[in-house]
Amino acid sequence: MNHDMELAYLGIEVPDPSSLTPFFGTAIGLLPGEPGGAGVATWRNDDKAHRLIVRSGPANDAVFLGLEAVDDDAFDAVRDRLERAGCTVNDGTPDDLDSRRVRRLMRTMSPWGVDVEVVSGLQGATTPFASALMPGGFLTTDVGFGHAVFATAAFDEGHDFLVGGLGFEQSDFLEMELVPGLDLDVRFYHCNARHHTIALAKAPFELPQRLHHFMVETNDRDDVGAAWDRVWATDLAIANGLGRHDNDGMFSFYVTSPAGFQVEVGHGGRVITDPWLDNRRYERISAWGHQPVKR
Repeated sequence: MNHDMELAYLGIEVPDPSSLTPFFGTAIGLLPGEPGGAGVATWRNDDKAHRLIVRSGPANDAVFLGLEAVDDDAFDAVRDRLERAGCTVNDGTPDDLDSRRVRRLMRTMSPWGVDVEVVSGLQGATTPFASALMPGGFLTTDVGFGHAVFATAAFDEGHDFLVGGLGFEQSDFLEMELVPGLDLDVRFYHCNARHHTIALAKAPFELPQRLHHFMVETNDRDDVGAAWDRVWATDLAIANGLGRHDNDGMFSFYVTSPAGFQVEVGHGGRVITDPWLDNRRYERISAWGHQPVKR
């Protein structure tokens, strides 16, 4: 298993960043991150300066993804792989370094249409993470912020970019018939011990929203239950109730944000071991649960 990178942050663009404040703060249990400037709200789930960067704009979607290299050698190795794979790589400007609160940054475009920023030296927050809503905290040490799942018609190109360019490894894949005539194909990729940091779902055409969901993983299973209770007490749409995934073993639920993308709150995800010998096909999403919720 290579451990060259971790998920550093996710950049989301919505018309009004403050519209997501009750969702991220009260429902999910995140804390505000360090100030992000005019028209920007940031959120965090650990002691880093920010993990979500929400800026004002029309996309209503994820617009960039940050991956933190574990050291300068790893940063340089990623750049070399990207360039050998034929990707255009641009260095971050001083303003980029300042706004992302990092020491180094390079940027390339993913086949699914979201900027990928490889960074090093993500700054810490000025105060430790301590949330009364998530007393056990979140699992981020050596695995990063969580995971992100994108839907794309550039499915094979995305695989080549992740494996050949960024150096990810495929964990496993899901192939199943959702309903007669509609198949679901998803590939899961790791770059550290987390079962997947990025997953790609095959779409028949480019969808209006690329980001399907991002996941945050709690250290304490009961914190998932408490988050479920908080979400249940709101009028937020619950896309999938409590369940456990078949491939990564995550106990979780999915709630739909006011912007349309989903957030998975989970616990107990499977850990990648070395050597990884389970890159195989799965034929069901969940071992149990994760049913659509009708209120």
